[in-house]
Amino acid sequence: MSDPEAVRGAFESWARELSPGADGWLGSTGGVTADGRLVVLARFASAEAARANSRRPEQDRWWQQTVSLIDDPSFADSADVRGYLATGSDKAGFVQVITGETTDPDRMMESVVRLSASLHPFRPELIGGTVALHDGGAFTEAVYFTSLEQARAGEQRQLPPELQGAIDRAEELTSMLSYHDLTEPWLLSPPR
Repeated sequence: MSDPEAVRGAFESWARELSPGADGWLGSTGGVTADGRLVVLARFASAEAARANSRRPEQDRWWQQTVSLIDDPSFADSADVRGYLATGSDKAGFVQVITGETTDPDRMMESVVRLSASLHPFRPELIGGTVALHDGGAFTEAVYFTSLEQARAGEQRQLPPELQGAIDRAEELTSMLSYHDLTEPWLLSPPR
């Protein structure tokens, strides 16, 4: 991507100008990684609301202008989105987006929800997260933290052995993990 600020401006413009007509839009999280990869997650109340937004002529015009700013865009839809702790937060100072695969989505989600509740007292910088489950066992997870510095400090904390063991067992349910750090996240929500 040649101009991250232009892309950010395009998404902020969408939130200002087009979001009022996007029925069911719940918010978006986005940003650019250190290696220039654009990551944007858009949340809608339902798959139908997302499809209806995509069909709007003004959405199509916006996308035709914006796509020229993005190298090789790809999309992954999900009608199965689950959250944990406080889900996400527009107050997050750092968001880590994780993509990967799992052989057992339900068991993975049970582990994520249970572990996040147990982990939170040791990692108070962890605000919450959202997991989108895709076809074929793929998933995208957005983990929201108060700040990059606090998240990195939290990673260095020694966890109780039983909690570390539970994390290790949960990680056995996933593979092909990729981490995308959004150190300056774009957090957009409908006007309240």
